[in-house]
Amino acid sequence: MRHFGHLAPAVRSGLFHKEPGEFDAGSPARTLAVALGATLYSPGTRATLAQDVRKQARRGVVSMVLCLEDSIGDADVVAAEENLVRQFAELAAGEERAAAAAAAAGTAEGGGELPLLFIRVREPAQITDLVRRLGPAGRLLSGFVLPKFTEERGLPFLEALAEAEIAGGRRLFAMPVLESPQLLHLETRTETLAGIARAVDKYRDRVLALRLGVTDFCSAYGLRRAPDMTAYDVKIVASVIADVVNVLGRADGSGFTVTGPVWEYFPQPERMFKPQLRRSPFAGPAEALRTALIEHDMDGLLREIQLDRANGLQGKTCIHPSHVAPVHALSVVSHEEFSDAEDILRPERDGGGVLRSAYTNKMNEVKPHRAWAERTMLRAEVFGVAREDVSFVELLSAGLQDV
Repeated sequence: MRHFGHLAPAVRSGLFHKEPGEFDAGSPARTLAVALGATLYSPGTRATLAQDVRKQARRGVVSMVLCLEDSIGDADVVAAEENLVRQFAELAAGEERAAAAAAAAGTAEGGGELPLLFIRVREPAQITDLVRRLGPAGRLLSGFVLPKFTEERGLPFLEALAEAEIAGGRRLFAMPVLESPQLLHLETRTETLAGIARAVDKYRDRVLALRLGVTDFCSAYGLRRAPDMTAYDVKIVASVIADVVNVLGRADGSGFTVTGPVWEYFPQPERMFKPQLRRSPFAGPAEALRTALIEHDMDGLLREIQLDRANGLQGKTCIHPSHVAPVHALSVVSHEEFSDAEDILRPERDGGGVLRSAYTNKMNEVKPHRAWAERTMLRAEVFGVAREDVSFVELLSAGLQDV
């Protein structure tokens, strides 16, 4: 699979200086952690889940979480587990039919690639139980999302994951969700972060990414942010994000990919604040896109994605398909970013120094900017590099087609 793979080759060629690279469930963890992009959540109770997964894959979704936790009622857990087992069997059967049809037609591939699929569980025992019940269809499963993760609560989940991996004979990843009150409260935050760091470091090879549960953070103080406000406007939440990145998102090799918080989309009958989208990037025909984004309260989402990146986060948790295209459009490396990163990482620059950027609008200091350049190049491998005259507006317009 690849990002923007749902677009026609001619369209991709017109958008990208360097097209997004291919990856699959067997790719290195370092690649997959960035490739997650917009991770779309879906309740495990949906009767059409297999159909929904295939539909979203055709629209550019490359990672999904099928949820057995907060998105469903306590009384629905057993039925949701049974539904997931059925839906995975249906997906596996569909893959087999597509492969057989491709073989009969003499083509290399059949059907479209499924997204990376994860299950969000409630208890550690669900991990081993579900892997057993999924049987051969479990080959479509990339791992599990672990809720309310702390050292004490999280280690049993990680131990169950290791057990299920051995029993199933295939690699499984964990994505802990950092959302506990102990992490939010100031008096326990430092100790809790240290414990989380110990737990995930012990299972480093299997922790794909750390996810932030901002909704739970807000809940602890009876807060709910409006579409006009980002997570960074809620100071209590912003302080937690900063501390998580400080301890767990370092670029010295000890850190992990930390993903952006969910965007809660609630249409408003009347906007209280002026739109946050400037007109200049949307001049001309793109003005209609700007108007549509504002009407659907998506301008706040775009701003939050930019703030995620500025604060060291990669990708985003999404609860609506319309959020996927903005996340992916703003994940593409601009031609200017690529040019700067390429210059910084040239072998002849190993000794350091300062140079003027090719765009002649900034200074690139080789040693301090090296970690940024390395991360940018990894993102370029996964999301591609836009052409010099292509902005996120064109990428967003293309990604929103048929969504």
